[in-house]
Amino acid sequence: MLVLVAPGQGAQTPGFLTDWLALPGAADRVAAWSDAIQLDLAHFGTKADADEIRDTSVAQPLLVAAGLLSAAALGDIPGFAPGAVAGHSVGEITAAAFAGVLDDTAALTLVRKRGLAMAEAAAVTETGMSALLGGDPEVSIAHLEKLGLTPANVNGAGQIVAAGTMEQLAALNEDKPEGVRKVVPLKVAGAFHTQHMAPAVDRLAEAAKALTPADPKVTYVSNKDGRSVATGAEVLERLVGQVANPVRWDLCMETFKELGVTAIIEVCPGGTLTGLAKRALPGVKTLALKTPDNLDAARELVAEHIQA
Repeated sequence: MLVLVAPGQGAQTPGFLTDWLALPGAADRVAAWSDAIQLDLAHFGTKADADEIRDTSVAQPLLVAAGLLSAAALGDIPGFAPGAVAGHSVGEITAAAFAGVLDDTAALTLVRKRGLAMAEAAAVTETGMSALLGGDPEVSIAHLEKLGLTPANVNGAGQIVAAGTMEQLAALNEDKPEGVRKVVPLKVAGAFHTQHMAPAVDRLAEAAKALTPADPKVTYVSNKDGRSVATGAEVLERLVGQVANPVRWDLCMETFKELGVTAIIEVCPGGTLTGLAKRALPGVKTLALKTPDNLDAARELVAEHIQA
């Protein structure tokens, strides 16, 4: 079974949308999305620098747009039909569009409001996130809680992301959990998936009232607990609440395994989730879509998957 996944915030890099905009119809599609959400996605995806696209209110819609654009290119491949979809953090909105829960414009409208609400919440206190590489998850989580930090992303494959105030993160740098090789600050503007994001939940819940979600057309795997969700209403409810709750990507990968995953494709800007899968799901073939040059490899993977 082929699983299609979408990365979260921090995966973006300057100019990463440039080559995708050269595909037939892509520029027009992105222009229409930009008009719909009043944000120049083409500019931010091609000309903006790293600091500009680190802004939460920009990064989140930009990542969803990139995911939708690259997934549309996959849709042109004969036989392409994922058996399940999932996204990491903001990538869950991209995945909701993959599953048909939201159309592209609704997904981008929601993520634009999500980004603005989370940026506003992040501005209240100076907060951030850091990835812990290596170590035992139980030992690391207990250590983080001792420092007042939240294990905001439990990613599996030996990676946990801590979130909290900058003072708490500084203390973590000085006092790493036993077995952790390295602590890496992430390119995000706040402590996402923690109580610091609580004000954004109410804003997002209000925005969600204007949407009419459809039930997923393919298996949709949720960050909340790694379980598949059968109704569009529950997908939308989880998207709202997940802003202030930890991402359990480790449980998502466990579900992929239970479903019988044989291949994973990560949409643009791919690399983070396929990297985790290589370590946590040995034997599963992975492909990260970084540029349209990767589409030939995607065709081969899809053909191989169909033959299998």
